[in-house]
Amino acid sequence: MKLFDTHAHFDPFAAEGTVAAVLARAAAAGVEKMCAVGSSEASNELVVRLAGEHPSALVAAVGYDRDQLEKPRDMEKLAALAADPAVVAVGEIGLDYYYSAETAPAQRALFGQMLEFAAARKRPVIVHSRYADDDTVDMLGEFSTAWKKSVSDPHGLAPWVNQVGGDATANQLPRSPTAQGGGGPIPPPGILHCFTGDATFAEELLALGFYISFSGIVSFNNAGPLREVAKLVPEDRLLIETDCPYLTPKPFRGKVNEPAFVARVAEVLAEARGADASALAETTFVNARRIFQLEG
Repeated sequence: MKLFDTHAHFDPFAAEGTVAAVLARAAAAGVEKMCAVGSSEASNELVVRLAGEHPSALVAAVGYDRDQLEKPRDMEKLAALAADPAVVAVGEIGLDYYYSAETAPAQRALFGQMLEFAAARKRPVIVHSRYADDDTVDMLGEFSTAWKKSVSDPHGLAPWVNQVGGDATANQLPRSPTAQGGGGPIPPPGILHCFTGDATFAEELLALGFYISFSGIVSFNNAGPLREVAKLVPEDRLLIETDCPYLTPKPFRGKVNEPAFVARVAEVLAEARGADASALAETTFVNARRIFQLEG
């Protein structure tokens, strides 16, 4: 299988000195590309450095996540990192009201700042949302409008933009909205990563042009409803990830998650959707390259 892990945290592997071994195991499993995701000053610097050291395997995403409210945040440094050619997205960013609902206003303020930062740089966003569906949709709706304006200049679009499209498949949720006045579909504005929501949330995100990424959670015994939602997502809007070192898929529970295990996510999704696992892996690989605007 040809795989793209669209969301991996390399902090623990770097701390342990095991990055090279993790990348080797990923390559052996067919994982050709990974997005190393930052969320703090230290992890943002780390992922850009790693992507520079391993350009054939890694791209990077940088941003300040909701757990950084009381931590140092240097926007000038973030801007410099985001300008690196290896950086393909702004993230991980978003909202999480599960443990700290009392910080919701501050989370929204930071999330809004990150969305503005991404729109100004024409970078898609990688979004976390937990127990915050309504606020996430509201804020991403505003971002989607800003995004369309940001990328409206056809001379600034990636080469693939005028090559994607197609009619929605029966029994699936909507595909990407197209740009007004011709010129093909707009570039995708972002990803809702590690999706665990219901069909309504998925439909709202898809209507805004977002892609939906599934993690090892889809393999869990109690994830039947999530697998049903995964069946509804159009194949051209589907992504896979590990969110490692967390959320190890079955049957590897008890082990530290790593990019090699994204192959299992592809297998579970393919089974749920009645698809061939290799074909699904290839489709999600193409989707990942599209949203990250990678040529070739």
